[in-house]
Amino acid sequence: MTYQKLDRLDRQILKLIAEDARIPFLEVARACNVSGAAIHQRVQKLTSLGIIKGSQYIIDPEKIGYDTCAYIGLNLKNPENFDAVVEELKKIPEVVECHYTTGNYDMFIKIYAVNNHHLLNIIHDKLQPLGLARSETIISFNSAIDRQMPINDVCEDD
Repeated sequence: MTYQKLDRLDRQILKLIAEDARIPFLEVARACNVSGAAIHQRVQKLTSLGIIKGSQYIIDPEKIGYDTCAYIGLNLKNPENFDAVVEELKKIPEVVECHYTTGNYDMFIKIYAVNNHHLLNIIHDKLQPLGLARSETIISFNSAIDRQMPINDVCEDD
């Protein structure tokens, strides 16, 4: 994979917009001591390079009634069915992440459920029919750290 070299202005912009995706470009420009047009062009460049993957509102699942967060390691009966299983997982709205992994699992997913009973129903009614050999569920009590990747001097080219 090729990595993009970031100069000081790119890193400064990324730090500011990672902290607040709604920050106005003019405020970013003032903080970076450049024009608003320069910020707009840099953000477009960073987006076209795939460094910025968009912006979104972050909804707190607990505030809308999803009190249970679980991580589930999945082992498939037929690992060659990865692609089909992923397509089926995409149809389950409670599945918010899916990762191919090394180690004990073929894939690892993150799920939000209303409660433990809802989680059990998802596992039994939606996951088991996907052809699982076995699964292991880990319930998260709380997220101690949840943040963006830091923009640091390792990416420096100037």
